[in-house]
Amino acid sequence: MDEIDYRSISRVTSGSTSYRAGLLPIVAHGTRRTHRRVLEDGDRTPVSFSFSALVVGSVLYSLPFVVQPLHNAFRQIPQSLLETAATLGAAPFDRFVSVVVPFCKKSFITASCLGFAHTVGEFGVVLMIGGNIPGETQVLSIALFDAVERLDFAGAHLMAGGLMAFSLLSLIMIYRYNSKTNVGL
Repeated sequence: MDEIDYRSISRVTSGSTSYRAGLLPIVAHGTRRTHRRVLEDGDRTPVSFSFSALVVGSVLYSLPFVVQPLHNAFRQIPQSLLETAATLGAAPFDRFVSVVVPFCKKSFITASCLGFAHTVGEFGVVLMIGGNIPGETQVLSIALFDAVERLDFAGAHLMAGGLMAFSLLSLIMIYRYNSKTNVGL
């Protein structure tokens, strides 16, 4: 196999439910692991049910939304540009910074926006890894769930409408930004 299919690797998380994707790090982390000391926050609080665990879990679960636009953009880079930079003596990192990053700028922005927008509405991973600690790990999607549990449908509709408006505006801005080229989508 000449080329690694990064799309398949990144879609491992999207092939499972968000609950399973959230449960896996908790089970792998365990309570008696030696790496637990390294991953704990400075005040020795456990990683599970912390903001740092929430960020790591959300990033991993949103990975497919980030990898796909970048993969598409990387495939569109003319090989001749990279070969020319190599001929002129550019090291691999220099080629990445001076050729790949400028060529794929829109795709980096698209990937960041899609990953962030997906993470904002995520529920399962957030609940499994971060819990529902008000003021620390409670996010809008969990607050929406809590409002429905309290039968506060007016508040739930308001939060759901806000999430939908945010998603719609994010997609409109991404498509408008990329409207002149097909790079990234």
